[in-house]
Amino acid sequence: MITAGLASVTFRDRPVDVVVGLAADAGLGVVEWGGDVHVPPGDLTGAARAARLCREHGLAVGTYGSYYKPGHSDPADFAPVLAAAEALGAPRIRVWAGVKSSADVAPAERAAITEDLRRCVDLAAARGLAVTAEHHVSSLTDELGSAVRLLEEVDLVAHWQPRESPEVAECLGELAALLPRLVAVHAFSWGPDGFTERLPLAARDDLWRPLLAVLAQDGRDRDVLLEFVPDDSPEAFRRDAATLLSWLEDVR
Repeated sequence: MITAGLASVTFRDRPVDVVVGLAADAGLGVVEWGGDVHVPPGDLTGAARAARLCREHGLAVGTYGSYYKPGHSDPADFAPVLAAAEALGAPRIRVWAGVKSSADVAPAERAAITEDLRRCVDLAAARGLAVTAEHHVSSLTDELGSAVRLLEEVDLVAHWQPRESPEVAECLGELAALLPRLVAVHAFSWGPDGFTERLPLAARDDLWRPLLAVLAQDGRDRDVLLEFVPDDSPEAFRRDAATLLSWLEDVR
Protein backbone atom coordinates (compact mmCIF):
# COMPACT_ATOMS: atom_id res chain seq x y z
CA MET A 1 0.00 0.00 0.00
CA ILE A 2 1.21 3.50 -0.81
CA THR A 3 1.04 5.96 2.08
CA ALA A 4 1.07 9.67 1.25
CA GLY A 5 3.18 11.79 3.54
CA LEU A 6 5.30 14.86 4.12
CA ALA A 7 9.06 15.30 4.23
CA SER A 8 9.58 17.66 7.16
CA VAL A 9 12.35 19.53 5.32
CA THR A 10 9.56 21.03 3.22
CA PHE A 11 8.93 23.29 6.21
CA ARG A 12 12.38 23.69 7.74
CA ASP A 13 11.46 27.06 9.21
CA ARG A 14 8.41 25.76 11.10
CA PRO A 15 8.44 23.92 14.43
CA VAL A 16 7.76 20.23 14.83
CA ASP A 17 4.22 20.65 16.13
CA VAL A 18 3.28 22.80 13.14
CA VAL A 19 4.73 20.26 10.70
CA VAL A 20 2.70 17.52 12.36
CA GLY A 21 -0.44 19.63 12.27
CA LEU A 22 -0.01 20.44 8.58
CA ALA A 23 0.44 16.77 7.67
CA ALA A 24 -2.50 15.59 9.74
CA ASP A 25 -4.86 18.35 8.61
CA ALA A 26 -4.06 17.53 4.97
CA GLY A 27 -5.10 13.92 5.50
CA LEU A 28 -1.63 12.43 5.08
CA GLY A 29 -0.42 9.33 6.87
CA VAL A 30 3.31 9.62 7.50
CA VAL A 31 6.05 12.16 8.22
CA GLU A 32 9.67 11.73 7.18
CA TRP A 33 11.76 13.62 9.71
CA GLY A 34 14.87 15.52 8.68
CA GLY A 35 17.97 15.48 10.83
CA ASP A 36 19.10 18.99 9.93
CA VAL A 37 16.55 21.03 11.93
CA HIS A 38 13.59 19.10 13.31
CA VAL A 39 15.27 16.02 14.80
CA PRO A 40 19.03 16.63 15.09
CA PRO A 41 21.30 13.61 15.68
CA GLY A 42 21.53 12.77 19.37
CA ASP A 43 18.50 14.87 20.36
CA LEU A 44 16.62 11.99 21.96
CA THR A 45 14.16 14.23 23.78
CA GLY A 46 13.23 16.01 20.56
CA ALA A 47 12.98 12.73 18.70
CA ALA A 48 10.67 11.25 21.33
CA ARG A 49 8.51 14.39 21.22
CA ALA A 50 8.19 14.22 17.41
CA ALA A 51 7.22 10.55 17.69
CA ARG A 52 4.62 11.32 20.37
CA LEU A 53 3.08 14.14 18.34
CA CYS A 54 2.84 11.86 15.33
CA ARG A 55 1.06 9.19 17.38
CA GLU A 56 -1.35 11.74 18.83
CA HIS A 57 -2.28 12.91 15.33
CA GLY A 58 -2.58 9.43 13.80
CA LEU A 59 0.61 9.73 11.76
CA ALA A 60 3.29 7.13 11.22
CA VAL A 61 6.99 7.97 11.40
CA GLY A 62 8.79 7.32 8.14
CA THR A 63 12.44 7.58 7.19
CA TYR A 64 14.85 9.49 9.42
CA GLY A 65 16.62 11.70 6.89
CA SER A 66 20.16 12.13 8.15
CA TYR A 67 23.03 14.02 6.58
CA TYR A 68 25.60 11.38 7.36
CA LYS A 69 27.90 10.84 4.36
CA PRO A 70 29.62 7.44 4.43
CA GLY A 71 33.25 7.63 3.51
CA HIS A 72 33.37 11.35 4.30
CA SER A 73 31.69 11.96 7.65
CA ASP A 74 33.46 11.05 10.86
CA PRO A 75 32.41 7.41 11.50
CA ALA A 76 31.65 8.36 15.11
CA ASP A 77 28.91 10.70 13.83
CA PHE A 78 26.69 7.76 12.91
CA ALA A 79 26.08 6.76 16.55
CA PRO A 80 23.96 9.85 17.40
CA VAL A 81 22.15 9.46 14.07
CA LEU A 82 21.27 5.90 15.03
CA ALA A 83 20.18 6.96 18.51
CA ALA A 84 17.88 9.67 17.15
CA ALA A 85 16.31 7.29 14.62
CA GLU A 86 15.67 4.72 17.32
CA ALA A 87 14.13 7.28 19.69
CA LEU A 88 11.99 8.53 16.84
CA GLY A 89 10.77 5.04 16.02
CA ALA A 90 11.85 5.38 12.40
CA PRO A 91 11.98 2.17 10.36
CA ARG A 92 15.01 3.32 8.40
CA ILE A 93 17.78 5.91 8.16
CA ARG A 94 18.67 7.75 4.98
CA VAL A 95 22.30 8.65 4.38
CA TRP A 96 24.15 10.26 1.48
CA ALA A 97 26.22 8.02 -0.79
CA GLY A 98 29.24 10.27 -0.91
CA VAL A 99 29.63 13.89 -2.00
CA LYS A 100 30.82 13.61 -5.61
CA SER A 101 29.41 12.55 -8.93
CA SER A 102 29.73 8.79 -9.40
CA ALA A 103 31.70 9.43 -12.59
CA ASP A 104 34.31 11.34 -10.60
CA VAL A 105 34.71 8.83 -7.77
CA ALA A 106 37.90 6.78 -7.99
CA PRO A 107 37.67 3.03 -7.24
CA ALA A 108 39.42 3.39 -3.88
CA GLU A 109 37.05 6.19 -2.85
CA ARG A 110 34.01 4.18 -3.88
CA ALA A 111 35.33 1.24 -1.87
CA ALA A 112 35.66 3.47 1.20
CA ILE A 113 32.09 4.72 0.81
CA THR A 114 30.66 1.24 0.40
CA GLU A 115 32.70 -0.11 3.32
CA ASP A 116 31.34 2.61 5.61
CA LEU A 117 27.84 2.02 4.25
CA ARG A 118 28.10 -1.66 5.17
CA ARG A 119 29.19 -0.67 8.67
CA CYS A 120 26.16 1.61 8.97
CA VAL A 121 23.85 -1.12 7.67
CA ASP A 122 25.20 -3.59 10.23
CA LEU A 123 24.84 -1.13 13.11
CA ALA A 124 21.30 -0.22 12.06
CA ALA A 125 20.28 -3.84 11.54
CA ALA A 126 21.33 -4.64 15.10
CA ARG A 127 18.58 -2.22 16.19
CA GLY A 128 16.03 -3.45 13.68
CA LEU A 129 16.48 -0.53 11.27
CA ALA A 130 17.22 -0.40 7.54
CA VAL A 131 19.45 2.06 5.69
CA THR A 132 18.73 3.80 2.41
CA ALA A 133 20.79 6.20 0.30
CA GLU A 134 19.57 9.60 -0.87
CA HIS A 135 18.86 9.45 -4.62
CA HIS A 136 20.67 12.65 -5.51
CA VAL A 137 23.17 14.38 -7.74
CA SER A 138 26.80 14.44 -6.57
CA SER A 139 26.57 10.98 -5.04
CA LEU A 140 26.83 7.32 -6.01
CA THR A 141 23.10 7.35 -6.78
CA ASP A 142 23.27 10.16 -9.34
CA GLU A 143 23.01 7.71 -12.24
CA LEU A 144 20.93 4.55 -12.46
CA GLY A 145 23.79 2.17 -13.24
CA SER A 146 25.78 3.38 -10.25
CA ALA A 147 22.69 3.29 -7.99
CA VAL A 148 21.87 -0.30 -8.98
CA ARG A 149 25.49 -1.31 -8.48
CA LEU A 150 25.39 0.22 -5.00
CA LEU A 151 22.32 -1.87 -4.14
CA GLU A 152 24.24 -4.95 -5.30
CA GLU A 153 27.26 -4.00 -3.18
CA VAL A 154 25.43 -3.06 0.02
CA ASP A 155 22.23 -4.38 1.62
CA LEU A 156 20.28 -1.13 1.30
CA VAL A 157 16.64 -0.37 0.67
CA ALA A 158 16.04 2.11 -2.13
CA HIS A 159 14.86 5.73 -2.20
CA TRP A 160 13.97 7.68 -5.37
CA GLN A 161 13.13 11.19 -6.49
CA PRO A 162 13.04 12.89 -9.90
CA ARG A 163 15.69 15.21 -11.28
CA GLU A 164 15.19 18.58 -12.96
CA SER A 165 12.76 18.47 -15.93
CA PRO A 166 12.44 14.69 -15.69
CA GLU A 167 11.56 12.60 -18.72
CA VAL A 168 8.68 10.22 -18.06
CA ALA A 169 10.25 7.24 -19.83
CA GLU A 170 13.55 7.70 -17.99
CA CYS A 171 11.80 7.92 -14.63
CA LEU A 172 9.72 4.84 -15.33
CA GLY A 173 12.90 2.97 -16.20
CA GLU A 174 14.55 4.02 -12.96
CA LEU A 175 11.54 2.93 -10.92
CA ALA A 176 11.40 -0.43 -12.66
CA ALA A 177 15.06 -1.05 -11.83
CA LEU A 178 14.71 0.01 -8.18
CA LEU A 179 11.21 -1.30 -7.50
CA PRO A 180 12.05 -4.56 -5.72
CA ARG A 181 13.83 -2.63 -2.96
CA LEU A 182 12.11 0.73 -3.22
CA VAL A 183 10.50 1.96 0.02
CA ALA A 184 10.20 5.74 -0.32
CA VAL A 185 9.74 8.39 -3.01
CA HIS A 186 9.92 12.17 -2.80
CA ALA A 187 7.17 13.76 -4.90
CA PHE A 188 7.46 17.24 -6.40
CA SER A 189 7.23 18.93 -9.78
CA TRP A 190 10.06 21.11 -11.08
CA GLY A 191 10.42 23.13 -14.23
CA PRO A 192 13.56 23.39 -16.39
CA ASP A 193 15.36 25.48 -13.75
CA GLY A 194 15.00 22.75 -11.16
CA PHE A 195 14.89 23.73 -7.50
CA THR A 196 14.32 27.41 -8.30
CA GLU A 197 11.26 26.66 -10.46
CA ARG A 198 8.81 24.78 -8.29
CA LEU A 199 5.50 23.91 -9.87
CA PRO A 200 2.21 22.64 -8.45
CA LEU A 201 2.38 18.85 -8.26
CA ALA A 202 -0.50 18.63 -10.75
CA ALA A 203 1.61 20.42 -13.38
CA ARG A 204 3.35 17.09 -13.98
CA ASP A 205 0.41 14.73 -13.89
CA ASP A 206 1.92 13.22 -17.06
CA LEU A 207 4.80 12.09 -14.85
CA TRP A 208 3.22 11.27 -11.52
CA ARG A 209 0.13 9.36 -12.62
CA PRO A 210 2.11 6.63 -14.42
CA LEU A 211 4.76 6.58 -11.69
CA LEU A 212 2.16 6.01 -8.99
CA ALA A 213 0.56 3.27 -11.06
CA VAL A 214 3.93 1.49 -11.22
CA LEU A 215 4.49 1.95 -7.49
CA ALA A 216 1.07 0.47 -6.73
CA GLN A 217 1.22 -2.52 -9.02
CA ASP A 218 3.04 -4.96 -6.71
CA GLY A 219 1.06 -4.03 -3.60
CA ARG A 220 4.11 -3.42 -1.39
CA ASP A 221 4.16 -0.80 1.34
CA ARG A 222 5.82 2.43 0.22
CA ASP A 223 5.83 6.08 1.29
CA VAL A 224 5.31 8.88 -1.25
CA LEU A 225 6.33 12.11 0.46
CA LEU A 226 5.63 15.64 -0.65
CA GLU A 227 8.66 17.93 -0.78
CA PHE A 228 9.64 21.29 -2.35
CA VAL A 229 6.21 22.91 -2.58
CA PRO A 230 6.08 26.29 -4.35
CA ASP A 231 7.18 29.17 -2.13
CA ASP A 232 7.36 26.81 0.88
CA SER A 233 3.69 27.67 1.22
CA PRO A 234 1.24 25.77 3.45
CA GLU A 235 -1.50 26.60 0.95
CA ALA A 236 0.53 25.10 -1.91
CA PHE A 237 1.23 22.08 0.27
CA ARG A 238 -2.46 21.54 1.00
CA ARG A 239 -3.22 21.76 -2.71
CA ASP A 240 -0.47 19.28 -3.57
CA ALA A 241 -1.58 16.93 -0.81
CA ALA A 242 -5.12 16.90 -2.19
CA THR A 243 -3.72 16.20 -5.65
CA LEU A 244 -1.56 13.32 -4.45
CA LEU A 245 -4.38 11.76 -2.44
CA SER A 246 -6.73 11.93 -5.42
CA TRP A 247 -4.15 10.24 -7.66
CA LEU A 248 -3.61 7.50 -5.11
CA GLU A 249 -7.34 6.83 -5.02
CA ASP A 250 -7.19 6.28 -8.76
CA VAL A 251 -4.49 3.59 -8.52
CA ARG A 252 -5.94 1.69 -5.56
